[in-house]
Amino acid sequence: MVKVPKAGRGVPPSHSRASTVWRGIPKILSSGPKPVDHLLQMVGARITRMDTNYRESISPVERLAICLRFLATGDSYRTTGFSFRDGRSTVAGIVPSVAQAIWDCLVGEYMPVPKEEDWRAIAAEFLERWNFPNCLGSIDGKHVVIQAPPCSGSQFYNYKDPYSVVLLAVVDAIYCFRVVDVGAYGKGSDGGTLRDSAFGQTLQDGTLKIPPPASLPGAEDLGPVPHVFVGDEGFPLRPNLMRPYAGRQLPLPKPVRIFNKRLSRQG
Repeated sequence: MVKVPKAGRGVPPSHSRASTVWRGIPKILSSGPKPVDHLLQMVGARITRMDTNYRESISPVERLAICLRFLATGDSYRTTGFSFRDGRSTVAGIVPSVAQAIWDCLVGEYMPVPKEEDWRAIAAEFLERWNFPNCLGSIDGKHVVIQAPPCSGSQFYNYKDPYSVVLLAVVDAIYCFRVVDVGAYGKGSDGGTLRDSAFGQTLQDGTLKIPPPASLPGAEDLGPVPHVFVGDEGFPLRPNLMRPYAGRQLPLPKPVRIFNKRLSRQG
């Protein structure tokens, strides 16, 4: 088990919040203590800081607890810091560094770059669950509201919210994230965000290791058909990127309406 830090840095034991909040982290995350302990073992060395002659560093246990509480509750830096008797600027420095350490330590295990056999398995599950053949994933962008950085002009301005960054994601047939790209300017379109992302570039230059074209079930006479990702009208039509037929205001033929309805279930 993880050793909970003592009061620390001049705070009497009876007034220390670090121990109480750390014990409450598994409850906030709706998990037992073992996953949190395991996470600390994985990232502890990366988030440990050295003591100085002037002050004792914040322990890795408390650093992780601060980050997890911030991410789980959506509290502000100031409110999170109040729970640990730390200032806003301290929390503002801890959360990004610990979050980056968590990402670096877990991404290879929990979100590895899919190989060709992984894409094949995803396509098979899309066919089984959603009756959509040769589908490798559903792609979309989500605007995350932010405060505009100083001197950023209109780069982060978008038509829905005042300012935002874009989360671009690809999910599989059971809604698990397979690709994530965060940080594009809010002013950009979904298509532009995809084009400028690392995922979009590998999809464009053919280095994504997706399966080669394959025949559709029951339509072998059509020949091999490319595997595709599906998105909404905000994305361009590409050999490996499918979007709905345009013409919402027009009476579309029945086969087109059926296709659009089937595709929209994936997006």
